Amino acid sequence: MRRRLLLVLLLFSAAAVTAFAVPLLSATAAERTQRFVFDRTADLDRFAALAQQARTTGDSAALVDEVAAYVALYDEPVAVVDARRQPVAQAGIAADDPALADVLDAALRNQPVPPVPTVVPWSSGTVVFARPVGTGTRVAGAVVLRASVDHAARDVAWRWLWVLGGALAAGVGSVLLVLAVARWLLKPLADLAVGVRAVAAGERRAHVPERSGPPELRELSESFNRMSDAVTEAADQQRRLIADASHQLRNPMAALRLRMDTLGGQVAPGGVRAYEAGVAEIERLESLLDGLLALATAESTATEVAAGGREPELSDAGAVAADRADFWQVPPPAAPVLAVLVRCPESELAQVLDVLLDNALKHGGGEVRVTVGADRAAGVGWVRVADSGPGLTAAELALATSRFWRGRSDRPGTGLGLAIADRLVRAHGGVLELSAEDGLVARVVLPLEPAL
Repeated sequence: MRRRLLLVLLLFSAAAVTAFAVPLLSATAAERTQRFVFDRTADLDRFAALAQQARTTGDSAALVDEVAAYVALYDEPVAVVDARRQPVAQAGIAADDPALADVLDAALRNQPVPPVPTVVPWSSGTVVFARPVGTGTRVAGAVVLRASVDHAARDVAWRWLWVLGGALAAGVGSVLLVLAVARWLLKPLADLAVGVRAVAAGERRAHVPERSGPPELRELSESFNRMSDAVTEAADQQRRLIADASHQLRNPMAALRLRMDTLGGQVAPGGVRAYEAGVAEIERLESLLDGLLALATAESTATEVAAGGREPELSDAGAVAADRADFWQVPPPAAPVLAVLVRCPESELAQVLDVLLDNALKHGGGEVRVTVGADRAAGVGWVRVADSGPGLTAAELALATSRFWRGRSDRPGTGLGLAIADRLVRAHGGVLELSAEDGLVARVVLPLEPAL
C-alpha cells in the first residue's frame, strides 16, 4: 500500500511540476525571441529612415557613418541598397552577396519576411532581417541586417536554468511533502498492524497510539484499543463466571445428592420408584452441569486465545492418543515415524479424545481404531478415531457438533460432548472433521509446531 500511495502521489507531483515548468520554459523562449526580433526591427526602421533622408537630400554621409558605427558596436553586418540593387552603405557584408539575393528581392517587392524561429539554448547561427525603404507602396531601396542569435540563446539558457532550478526545488519539496503525507496517513495503519500482531502473539490489552494521523484513523485506533480492552475483560469475566458457577452450582448439587443418599434407606416401598427416578435426575443434572462447565471452559479458552491471554502450548499427539487409547482399553495407534507436535495443550487434546473415544465405544459397535499422522507440507497433524457402528446421516453430521443435539432419542448423554470437542479444537486453530465411512470417523486436525 505504501508503494502504491507513494507512486500515485509522486506521479501527481511530477505531473504538476511539469505542467508549470514546460509552459514557463516555452514562454521564456518566446519572450526572448520576440524581444530579439523587436530590437532588430527597430534598427532596420532607423536605417530605413536615414536611407530615405539621404535619398531626399542626396547626402548619404550620415547613413554611412551610422552603419559603420553600428557594425563596429554590435558586430552585425548591415547593407543598404537602392531600387537598382546598388549599394548605398554597407559594412561587414556585400550587397551583391548571393546569400542575400532572395531576401533583397522580397524586400524590394515589399513582401513580408518569414517569422524568426523560436530561440532555444542550443540555437546558433545568424538570422537575416530585411526592410524596404520608401513610403507607401513606392519602394526606393532596402535595408538588410544579419544578426547572430548566440547572445539571445545564452539569455534563454540562463532563464531556463532558473526555471529548471525552481522546478527541481519544487520537485524536492513535493517529494518531501509526499513522504510526510504518506507517513501521516500510513503510520496509524502500521501501528494498528503492530497492535494486531501483538494480540496474536499473546499480549494482553495491546494498545496503539491514538494521537497521530487523520481523524478517521485516530478514531479507528481508539476503537481498536477499546476492543482490545473489551476482549481481554470479556475473557476475564468469562473465566470468573466459570469459577463462580462451578462453586455456586456444585455445592448445592453435592448437598442434594448427599440428602438423597441419606434418604435411600428410609424410602417406603411405594416411593422407591419415585426415589430412583429422582436419583437418576440428579445424576443427569450432575452430568449436564459437568458438560456445561466443560463447554464454558472450552469457549473461555477460545476467548483467551483470541484475546492473547494464553501462550500456545505443544503436545505430542501420538503420545496423548496412545495414553487415552490405553485408558479406554482400545488398540493403541501405531507410533508415527516423527513426533507429531501440535499446538494444543496436552490436557485439552486428551479431553477431546476422551469425548471421541467415549462416543465410539457407546455408539460405534465393538471395533474402535485410532491412528495418528501429519501432513507436514500443509503444516497440520491429526488424530483419527473410527468405529464400526451405524454412523450418522448427512443431516445428522451437520448437527452433530450442535449443543444438546442427541440424535436418536434412545442414545444416552447430554448432547454436549462433540460440541465441547469442536470448540476446544477450533480454539487452537484446528478443525474437527466428522464423516461416515463404514461407521463414524472423527478426525482432529491441529496446526503443527512452527518450523524453526
